Amino acid sequence: MARLLEVGERVLLLDGKQRRYLVTLVEGGEFHSHAGFVAHADLIGQPEGVTVRSTKSARYTAVRPTLSDYVLKMPRGAQVIYPKDLGPILLLADVYPGARILESGVGSGACSAAMLRCGAEIVGYELREEFANRARNNVGGFLGAEALERYRVEIRDCYEGIDEADLDRIVLDLPEPWQVVPHAAKAMHAGGILVAYTPSITQAAQLRGALADAPFGFAETIEVLHRGWHIEGQAVRPDHRMVAHTGFLTSARLLS
Repeated sequence: MARLLEVGERVLLLDGKQRRYLVTLVEGGEFHSHAGFVAHADLIGQPEGVTVRSTKSARYTAVRPTLSDYVLKMPRGAQVIYPKDLGPILLLADVYPGARILESGVGSGACSAAMLRCGAEIVGYELREEFANRARNNVGGFLGAEALERYRVEIRDCYEGIDEADLDRIVLDLPEPWQVVPHAAKAMHAGGILVAYTPSITQAAQLRGALADAPFGFAETIEVLHRGWHIEGQAVRPDHRMVAHTGFLTSARLLS
């Protein structure tokens, strides 16, 4: 039987124009917009997918947010890694249950949440305490307390070294990931995978040079483009707007 919406849950409200609002249900709460308000009581105890009306008769459909929805709506300080890149990162890094991962540059916790949801165990290195706290809160807010037991964030600089040993994976979202390559070669076991997200191709090129000078192989760099399609009856065409460049993903394996 489908689980009903409960107090304390986050729900995603979609209006008639498919605009999305992330709301946490509370006793006596109200969601307000230009189209009036919806009482949380109208949603609590209802099945997912219920449609309710605001005080000005606007229609809202309520569903539980996916991780993709949550990443785009969660509180952030640093720029998040977008969903179109999170999926490829999970595959490039080959994230699996129990994988021991060092993530440096945790930002708002989007990539952390994706990897933790796959069952990984993560140690995060982050320079700014406010980012570390926000990442922990965002991870716990979506995945719950169990995920936080597998998530430790330290305030430190990955450029200065890595204390962990025998790591399975290293995932980087840093301005100069090439500075981490020598440390990564010592902190991972043979066969371990390094993945780095870099906004510019010059950063990716410098990283590839560092990987080539270290005991890494099978290096590749990709860019993921996301283009939606408008489909309405016989009217079929690419959307006028697309999510094009966000960053480059570089991966490599440590060889013995």
